[in-house]
Amino acid sequence: MTNILGVPPCIYDQELPRNEANHAPLSPLSFIERAAEVYPQRTAVVHGPLQRSWSEVYSRCRQLASALARHGVRKGDTVAVMLPNTPPMVEAHFGIPMAGAVLNALNTRLDPETVAFMLDHGEAKVLVVDPEFSGVMKKALALRKATTPLLVIDVEDAQYTGASERIGSIGYDAFVAGGDAAFEWQLPGDEWDAIALNYTSGTTGNPKGVVYHHRGAAINAISNILEWDLPKHAVYLWTLPMFHCNGWCFPWTIAARAGVNVCLRKVEAKAIIDSIKANGVTHYCGAPIVHGMLVNAPDEMKAGLPQGVKAMVAGAAPPASMIEGMERMGFDLIHVYGLTETYGPATVCAKLDEWDGVDIGERARLNARQGVRYHLQRSARVINPETMQPVPMDGETMGEIMFRGNITMKGYLKNPQATQETFAGGWYHTGDLAVQYADGYIKIKDRSKDVIISGGENISSIEVEDVLYRHPDVLAAAVVAKPDAKWGETPCAFVELKAGAQVTAADIVAHCKKHLAGFKVPKAVVFGELPKTSTGKIQKFELRKQAGSAAAIDV
Repeated sequence: MTNILGVPPCIYDQELPRNEANHAPLSPLSFIERAAEVYPQRTAVVHGPLQRSWSEVYSRCRQLASALARHGVRKGDTVAVMLPNTPPMVEAHFGIPMAGAVLNALNTRLDPETVAFMLDHGEAKVLVVDPEFSGVMKKALALRKATTPLLVIDVEDAQYTGASERIGSIGYDAFVAGGDAAFEWQLPGDEWDAIALNYTSGTTGNPKGVVYHHRGAAINAISNILEWDLPKHAVYLWTLPMFHCNGWCFPWTIAARAGVNVCLRKVEAKAIIDSIKANGVTHYCGAPIVHGMLVNAPDEMKAGLPQGVKAMVAGAAPPASMIEGMERMGFDLIHVYGLTETYGPATVCAKLDEWDGVDIGERARLNARQGVRYHLQRSARVINPETMQPVPMDGETMGEIMFRGNITMKGYLKNPQATQETFAGGWYHTGDLAVQYADGYIKIKDRSKDVIISGGENISSIEVEDVLYRHPDVLAAAVVAKPDAKWGETPCAFVELKAGAQVTAADIVAHCKKHLAGFKVPKAVVFGELPKTSTGKIQKFELRKQAGSAAAIDV
């Protein structure tokens, strides 16, 4: 007898069958089960005055799963939620997949047309809505093309005091109460089963539906623990939206450590600082804009902040001013990198002891790299997309960051062509251009679509942005291509200044000339608040629309 490859089985494969006694599918659902068994009275959720233990949250998740099953939700059905970082969002990450369903956490800043597309494309059977977003959801429901019934559930939240209207047929607490707290949920029959559906931003065309599986969710949740040395009972503040890559898998990570989910409806400096002080927060995640918000908060607001808070940043590389500001506050910053397709972070800029002895400028340069693969990711390399061979690790040769391994999506829902293209050659193609150093650390140079080609020369928008962030009065910056009759494209800088700053375009250009070759210096500077996503990322596609009309300046 031979296997499908024509190779005889080895002695270790004979009469040693896989069975329930020696094999179970990997799933993050097992994490909350253990937390409730081992630490039933430990606090799991804090939301204003509301506190619930792990046994209480686990019971509510089982009730939610039971109520969904009683409503007819079956394996593979989609349950969409439009929720901020509140207790129902934590429960959704467990209760929905416990019913065998797939969680589709919707971006709370989307327009009704986009939400309607997602509800139809994902074939949602149930929708859970926070009162803050009832207006948007009412419009989205009216725009749906699908005619299949959709159960709409209204969440009640005492922490929300704004205007709202009921658009569903039942309240969330009443729906959960109708379920059985002893519901006998099952692990997925196959760890490859879908657990979540997340949509990309869709800046060109319709957004793509990224499908996660139980195995990847569990493995990335564990990798978060390993990369951050996350202790038992960590107190985690939800500044990062849980709809964004399922909160980088941290709902499942915190359950694995029986930690505390400190909920937060609004991401504002005072609310974050007050919560850190009041709840003894030990960890939080966020885009650079969130950390910058804290660094630039008034000193009197930051008085009394505890030392040693762990902060994780992803997105743009953290500028030196942010790293210095975080250190001044006594916060410990770690830099990660990833995409929706990799469950959030899949590389980490792992800090080495020898970095402690270098000056802030060099430390910022080292920490600004995207780093090395997450513990349980198989591989992260910079590869030449033409030859599909790794580029030399010389810190100069450009290629595309590619991933392979367990922390990579199943694919794009109902889009086999895009799935095939993005997995060409057995690697996930990120579209991010980077170099790799001799120590294996990766550094992004630009998104392929963000490279500015001026007179035949490639200009990295990230390189120019790094210089802009060195200006002491710059709060946020982004650089995009501006069409130019002579050069084809030239850099256009969009700059958001710190409160009270008085800076001219000439000042910005003069600053850039000190650090950049002449052809890389911005030929236009636009001041004002930068458009950002709900996760704090700057929306460059919006800035590209404005760049064409930006006034050129003499440099």
